[in-house]
Amino acid sequence: MIRALILAALLGAGTALAQDATPPAPSDRIAQGDGAYLRGLDRVAGTSGDIYVARDGEARLGHLIVMLGECRYPVENPAGEAYAWLDIFDTRADEIIFSGWMIASSPALNALDHSRYDLWVMSCTTS
Repeated sequence: MIRALILAALLGAGTALAQDATPPAPSDRIAQGDGAYLRGLDRVAGTSGDIYVARDGEARLGHLIVMLGECRYPVENPAGEAYAWLDIFDTRADEIIFSGWMIASSPALNALDHSRYDLWVMSCTTS
C-alpha cells in the first residue's frame, strides 16, 4: 500500500515536470559546420596526421579519398562532439569502402574498416 502511494506520487511529479519542460527544436540544438577535422593513421608507415575537409569537399589519406557531406555539432558544446557524414573512396580497389556517419566521441561505433588506414572525426569547424 505504501509502495503504491510512493510510486503514484513519483509518477505524478514526473508527469508535472514533463509537462512544464518544452524541449528546444532540433534546429536550436544542432548546427552545421563548414568542414571537419579528421585524424588519419597509416599503420604501415606508422604516421598520423590531421586532415581538414570542407563541407562537400574532399581530402586524401594515402590512396583514400575522403569526402565530407556534412558535419553537425551540438550548439551547447561545439568542441565536445561532432557527427560527420563521410564517403571514403579507395582508389586501388576502385570502390567506396565507407559511407555513413562517424561520431567523434565514439569512433568505434561506425568505424572505417581498412587494412592500412584508420580515420576518425575530431571536430567540426564552426566558422
